[in-house]
Amino acid sequence: MGTGEFKRRWLPLSDMFYRVAFYILESREEALDAVQDLYAKLWKMGPALDSVLNPEAYGLALLKNMCMDRVRHSRVAAADPIDGGEDVADGRSIEAEYSGRETLRIVEEMIGRLPEKQRTVMRMRVFEGAEYDEIAARTGLSGLNLRVLMSMARKTIRKEMNRLNVEI
Repeated sequence: MGTGEFKRRWLPLSDMFYRVAFYILESREEALDAVQDLYAKLWKMGPALDSVLNPEAYGLALLKNMCMDRVRHSRVAAADPIDGGEDVADGRSIEAEYSGRETLRIVEEMIGRLPEKQRTVMRMRVFEGAEYDEIAARTGLSGLNLRVLMSMARKTIRKEMNRLNVEI
């Protein structure tokens, strides 16, 4: 894959990659580093990228794995057996961080179980950061319908989280 093709297929996805990395890592600097590492890894793959049919899905899968590796690494590096596993930087325990990651996993699973229209709208709005008018143009749904779908999706997730007794 040449430079021009790489720029055309992969660079427009950088904002979405950043949002997902930030969502997982909860740090601007870490998210920027993760996206930069992703692009370096993609570039090194060279001709193998030509066979990728869905750059968005492929890039997100790589990025998610890279971010989770960063989380695991930071957890191990931050654990100090003397002080009971507290993160020196911000005082959060490893258990609290794990709990947050587990909550994220549960929410992602719940989004996957939403009805198709709700799931599509929620992913576009949350993970891609698309505005309602952009989503409307892409889906053919009205702005009011999109807001209703988002509201229903949020209520469903909130209700299920309460049922499971998981804090958001």
